[in-house]
Amino acid sequence: MRPIVAPSVLASDFANLQAEVEMLNKSQADWLHVDIMDGRFVPNISFGFPVMEAIKRFAQKPMDVHLMIVEPERYIEQFREAGADSISVHLEACTHLHRTVQQIKASGAKAGIAVNPHTSVQLLENVIADVDLVCLMSVNPGFGGQKFIENTYRKIEALKDLIIQRNSQALIEIDGGVNQYNAPLLLEKGADVLVAGSSVFSSADPLQTIADLKSVK
Repeated sequence: MRPIVAPSVLASDFANLQAEVEMLNKSQADWLHVDIMDGRFVPNISFGFPVMEAIKRFAQKPMDVHLMIVEPERYIEQFREAGADSISVHLEACTHLHRTVQQIKASGAKAGIAVNPHTSVQLLENVIADVDLVCLMSVNPGFGGQKFIENTYRKIEALKDLIIQRNSQALIEIDGGVNQYNAPLLLEKGADVLVAGSSVFSSADPLQTIADLKSVK
């Protein structure tokens, strides 16, 4: 099965955001991955509702929104209204994770959980059957262009086993340091969705890079 490819607009040229989104519309990308950072949960600030709404005006593909923020439950409905088709919250940021997952679903969006590199996927045991997506961070969240963490392969295998045990339909998404060189092994281990930022937008031919990721088996 071919992977779902979700280029991360965090790595795009913000001065030419409309052109970047229109390029992705023409590409073989399946989703647009949008990283929201608050400067508290992660040591960086990205963008909020106005920029999301601007992306949505031009995007012709689903918006996969990754909330790297504290108290995400305060903003779920607003992100949905701003155009989010799927919303992932961090396990580490949610005191009442199950409640937040249900809140996302009630908004009409698909519900995802993001997991930091140090966090065990076994902590998802009691909620994995309720989510549509698990985003495994393969770098420490907050900045683009970081080196891929090799332990991610083991975590994918452990997460895949948990999904099967719990009869979950959750997709496994990998976010951070993904490129056409590590993509084959990521898929072999069980990944379904590849988030690619720097490898796409720093490429001399982003359309071809996306096509290369899409063709990985």
